[in-house]
Amino acid sequence: MIVYNLFPPLVGPFGAWVPHMERAASMGFDWLFVNPVQLPGRSGSIYSVADHFRINPMLVDPAGPGSAEDQARTAAEHAHRLGLRSMVDLVINHCAADADLVGRHPEWFRHEPDGSISHPSCVDGNDRVVWEDLAQFDHDTPDAAGLERYFVDVAGYLLSLGFDGFRCDAAYQVPQSLWRRLVGEMKARRPDLVFVAETLGCSPEQTRSTAAGGFDWIFNSVKWWDFQSPWLMEQYQLMREIAPSIGFPESHDTLRLAREVDGNVEALKQRYLLAALFSAGCMMPIGYEFGFRRDMHVVHTRPTDWEATGVDLCGYIGAVNALKRNHAVFGEEGPTAVLSSPGDAVLVLWKASTTASQEALVFLNTDAWNHQEVLVDDLRAMLSTERRLIDVSPDGHMDYISVSPFHYGLRPGQGVVLVTG
Repeated sequence: MIVYNLFPPLVGPFGAWVPHMERAASMGFDWLFVNPVQLPGRSGSIYSVADHFRINPMLVDPAGPGSAEDQARTAAEHAHRLGLRSMVDLVINHCAADADLVGRHPEWFRHEPDGSISHPSCVDGNDRVVWEDLAQFDHDTPDAAGLERYFVDVAGYLLSLGFDGFRCDAAYQVPQSLWRRLVGEMKARRPDLVFVAETLGCSPEQTRSTAAGGFDWIFNSVKWWDFQSPWLMEQYQLMREIAPSIGFPESHDTLRLAREVDGNVEALKQRYLLAALFSAGCMMPIGYEFGFRRDMHVVHTRPTDWEATGVDLCGYIGAVNALKRNHAVFGEEGPTAVLSSPGDAVLVLWKASTTASQEALVFLNTDAWNHQEVLVDDLRAMLSTERRLIDVSPDGHMDYISVSPFHYGLRPGQGVVLVTG
């Protein structure tokens, strides 16, 4: 899965999605991920769903043809014509605190000792953050069958809009048994549906347990890696045989990377290349290709937040996506190892395919501000095969590779990608 995250509040009505979908397809993405499209509650957060069976009015053109659902289906059909499948957020851990559902079925929700509705929360450092605009479902409710049937109906409604899969929000907070039944029932209707679990922030044990609920994909944490610490590879080795994973350089939940690196384009290229080549899948949010700095906000973002940056990485991102698609070693959760030492300014990543006779070496300048030199006595010592190496780097190829010794001057943030032919 090479996923483009189309953030609806930034784009607006379904009819306005077309040029963004066309750009995504031209860059070689094959999936769209769309954040919630249903009617939000009083807070305005798109993740605070007040009515699971109504479309968010900001996505509907009152003068457009057909109903809100018809406009959504038209957008999905256009994506299909471009070769894009689409998945939408499935949010079943909570809903809006002011949703009518809270009054109709109070037995489906958790309650505090005083009888009030429980709100989801998390610990951020030493503080507990409580989302008071949300009501938390009680998955241990005596009416578990009724709640489960409701979730099946919600998924069926989204499926009727033309979506081909679901990104399941806070999946690890929902019981594995519920996911297994929901995924099983939906795939019985449509076997090619894809379920992706959002498991960021949970332990490896929680991720393994969640993935066992029938998920096709999970997300990994390469975005937060410092190029040295062992935790990422430890997580990767634990998970790679459970489910393939999706890496990303930023998401709608994080700061914009361009703001973090003060607009350093080489850093944007560096982190996208790593996210794309590290694991079987990758995802990039809308605006990354233009170096957007304004964070995607689930309440406040609007189409007027579109930025004129003068940055255009569409060609580079397209080249990375083509590289990923054209070489099997970058399209699976194969054996992977870090060959560089902690403290080195150049990351050396070795990967091997389990489905094709192919290996890869990635030399990535971890410093996006300064040049670095690569000097290796013999590249063949890093490989298990004598096959010749081919340079498939996204921004310039070597026609001839001297393997013994191998010497190369890396530009700031540059990555050199070599595969066995």
